[in-house]
Amino acid sequence: MWLRTSCVLTFDIVVPTPFILMLRPRSGAQQWVAREEYRLVPSVPVFEFTDIYGNLCQRLIAQPGPFSICTSADVRTAEYLDQAPGAPFVDIQNLPDAVLTYLLPSRYCESDRFGQMANAITEGQSMGYDQVAAIEAWLRNSIRYEPGSSDVPVSAVEVNGRQSGVCRDLSHLGIALCRSLSIPARLVVGFLYGLEPMDMHAWFEAYVGGRWYTFDATQARLRGGYVAIGYGRDAADIAVYNQFGPPVFPTTHHVQVQTIGNDEA
Repeated sequence: MWLRTSCVLTFDIVVPTPFILMLRPRSGAQQWVAREEYRLVPSVPVFEFTDIYGNLCQRLIAQPGPFSICTSADVRTAEYLDQAPGAPFVDIQNLPDAVLTYLLPSRYCESDRFGQMANAITEGQSMGYDQVAAIEAWLRNSIRYEPGSSDVPVSAVEVNGRQSGVCRDLSHLGIALCRSLSIPARLVVGFLYGLEPMDMHAWFEAYVGGRWYTFDATQARLRGGYVAIGYGRDAADIAVYNQFGPPVFPTTHHVQVQTIGNDEA
């Protein structure tokens, strides 16, 4: 399917403020970016770099006054996501080097605290994809998904204690449970067609059967329409924007995802 994504962020800047942004999707095995628009009002010098996870990031200094970031992209993405029941666990010695970092505990995914719990949730499941699917189902049935209930990232331990959270929080807990079973897992942030209420979205991927597969406990069923803009160990790695100095917060945050035809892309 072809999707047109857009995101508009506006700020009132008081002092010159450095930003690092992560708002550009990149083409890969799961998506193809045919068109992009990236506007800053007023225009300022921007320097782009690729971070250690392969994400496209932009550095800039916003000057005092109103400041807007407007992005749009036409992306071809899967209408139906790949699923692979029975896909096997990959032995640690056979994992690609770049995947190894997603085995370790991280700031918001304390996987060293969830071994016993993960084993209980996945008891009787075949090692690999079926274990992750059991974790996803447990999250969907046990942790309340409450969109908009928090703007501050919380850790897997905190989410498990609260028994509720936003999409990012459920993903943190899913990642921690996977890693505690030595299954690499990473957080993804981006867009989802048909998300209600519409906003930026987060989900997680697990590495089984020699590749990454998508899991999303916030949705009743796994469907297509995902557009990724960032990958990382947890929310500390893939903020849509990081701002430094006196805190500023968006005065406007508008996200839209719509389907388009091939001739429009």
